[in-house]
Amino acid sequence: MNICFIGGGNMATALIGGLLGKGFAARQISVVEINADSRAQLQRNFAVRAVETVAECIADSQIIILAVKPQQMREVATQLAPLLTGQLLISIAAGIRAAELARWLGTQKIVRAMPNTPALIRSGMSGIYALPAVSDTQRAEAQNILAAAGETLWVRDEEMLDAVTAISGSGPAYVFYFIEALQRAARELGFNAEDARRLSLETFLGASKLAAGSEEDASVLRARVTSRNGTTERALASLDANRVADHILQAVKAASARAHEMGDELGGGQ
Repeated sequence: MNICFIGGGNMATALIGGLLGKGFAARQISVVEINADSRAQLQRNFAVRAVETVAECIADSQIIILAVKPQQMREVATQLAPLLTGQLLISIAAGIRAAELARWLGTQKIVRAMPNTPALIRSGMSGIYALPAVSDTQRAEAQNILAAAGETLWVRDEEMLDAVTAISGSGPAYVFYFIEALQRAARELGFNAEDARRLSLETFLGASKLAAGSEEDASVLRARVTSRNGTTERALASLDANRVADHILQAVKAASARAHEMGDELGGGQ
C-alpha cells in the first residue's frame, strides 16, 4: 500500500513519523510539498519521496491524504480530480465536509478525520467519519494510518466531527490555558518561573495519567482528593461559585458552533 500526502505540514509529518515507526517503509510514502526547503527537510528527516506537483505523486498511490489548509482545498481538489483512479481519500482539513469534497473530487471514497496537535508526539486523538461508499477494508486502512499518531474514534454522523473539533481538536488549547493559570498562581505564591512551570506541568501530567489508568469516573477521583474542610474543598468551592464548569461547557459549545459555521463558509455554495 502506497500513500501520497498532499501537504507536508505538522500533521502530515506527525503521521509520516508514526507510520514509519509502525513499520511502513519510506518508499511507500510520497509527499507533495510546493516549498523546496520543506521538501528537502522531509527527505532528510524521513527519507520519503517529496515532490512538487500532485501529478508526480498520484499514479502509484492507493491512499491519498489531504493535509492542506482548508482554504486551499478546493484548488487542490481541482488539480486532483482528473487524476483519480479509485483511490481512498482521507482529509484532515478542518471544516470541509465530505459532501463538498465528494463534489469537488468526483468520488465518494472519502474519509474525514479531525486529529489534534498531540499527534506531533504520537499522543493524538482523531475523530473519523467515512462516507457509505468507503469499504470495510478501506475503513481499516484509514484507521491504521490515523492510529499511527494516537487514538481514534469513529463517528456515525458527520456533524459529530464538529463536536470532536470542539472537544479534542481545540481541547489542547483549553489544557494549555489551565496550565497557564496554574503557573500564574504559582508565580504569585512565590515560585520562580522554572519551578512554577515544573509544578504545573507535572501535576497536570500526573493527574492525566492517573485518570487514564483508572476505570473510575473523573468525579470519583476528584472526590477522593477532596478532604472535608481541606484546601482542595476550598478551591473547588471557589471554582463552583464562579461557575467555571458552566463556562467551560459554554466555551466548548461555542467552539462546536464555530466548527459548523466554518463548514458553511468553506464549502457551502462554492
